[in-house]
Amino acid sequence: MLRENGRNTIGGMTPPVAQFNADLVQIDLTPKQPVKKPDWLKAKAPMGDTFHALKKMARELNLHTVCESAHCPNIGECWNQKSATFMMLGNLCTRRCGFCAVPKGKPEPIDFDEPRRVAYAVAQLGLAHAVVTSVNRDDDNVGAARAFVSVIEEIRLQAPGCRVEVLTPDFQGVEEALRLVVAARPEILNHNIETVPRLYRVAKSGGRYERSLGFLAKAKTIAAEMFFDRDGDQIVTKTGIIVGLGEEMHELLAVFRDLADRKVDILTIGQYLRPSRDHLPMARFYTPEEFAFLKHEAQGMGFRHVESGPLVRSSYHAQEQAESTGLA
Repeated sequence: MLRENGRNTIGGMTPPVAQFNADLVQIDLTPKQPVKKPDWLKAKAPMGDTFHALKKMARELNLHTVCESAHCPNIGECWNQKSATFMMLGNLCTRRCGFCAVPKGKPEPIDFDEPRRVAYAVAQLGLAHAVVTSVNRDDDNVGAARAFVSVIEEIRLQAPGCRVEVLTPDFQGVEEALRLVVAARPEILNHNIETVPRLYRVAKSGGRYERSLGFLAKAKTIAAEMFFDRDGDQIVTKTGIIVGLGEEMHELLAVFRDLADRKVDILTIGQYLRPSRDHLPMARFYTPEEFAFLKHEAQGMGFRHVESGPLVRSSYHAQEQAESTGLA
């Protein structure tokens, strides 16, 4: 790292700096001309026999995938590689995050047979690395945690040898819920930080920045208490952040430092894409060079793996992420 006129440079070049208004982002409903997506944000359209077979399986088993519910741009690529992120606890979230396309509303009672069906799909797909997430269930945090425990156990029963990555809510900080999930020993415990503290009020409804940081740190502490003295095994933690909501570069780097201080192992960084006019507006597109800069800076802070790019999402190339850490 060089310095030029008091600023950090990479290879003699000044890193990109985002310039934004420091005010909170507000939803703008005034008509605007559509902004053309840059070439680096174009993804393959979902099609092919494998894609349709996986979609048929999900419907037959009454399962949801975050790939569909959250309008993931990588659905075509991932599904054709037999890679999908299953979303448990229904398809209605109890929170109304401004960036998220998952439907919101009063959820149905938790279906405790759902973990068995998820595990069956994992086994049928022959997955080596399964990713399971859920909607927020603030109506029953401990019940939600028990569903995660069940899916971990079922996958180990029906698909022996398959690594399990769970992407969980914060359980509103209920420690009992977190302890249940950690005790089930998923190979990777993921909880997304999503954005910078300044934007939490408008972007992550019901979430708290410090609570999410504490969740990731506490998972390490609990795992050490439960397992470290016995066999030296500790849990791998992971988190993700989306950019383009109006944050500034220095705010992102401050979040990275907070996460690194909590010994988070894997970090994903991707571009926010506005799902609809009812969601938060996108401030701008980040360039591939900016994603490369963010990856460089994060790696220097000590993360075991950093996945950074316009189309990156939490579970994008999840198997490769896990393998690259040498921890899972």
